[in-house]
Amino acid sequence: MQSFIEYVVKALVCFPDQVSVTPVDRHGVTLYELRLEPSDVGRVVGRAGKTINALRSLILTGSAKKGIRCSMEIVEDKPRR
Repeated sequence: MQSFIEYVVKALVCFPDQVSVTPVDRHGVTLYELRLEPSDVGRVVGRAGKTINALRSLILTGSAKKGIRCSMEIVEDKPRR
């Protein structure tokens, strides 16, 4: 699932080298944390969240076929001062 997310997101963004996907296990659900360049967040979210919601639907469907539960969220790291 992680490689699928990386493949799709890297195709959407302007800075594919900055994309990182980290799986985190939370209460039996694998949560994929997506970190990317701040200027690319809008490309992944899409208008009214349509792109990110479509990605989440694909992840949910693909993981259900494998008998697991997965989700994805964008993590925005705050700039250090």
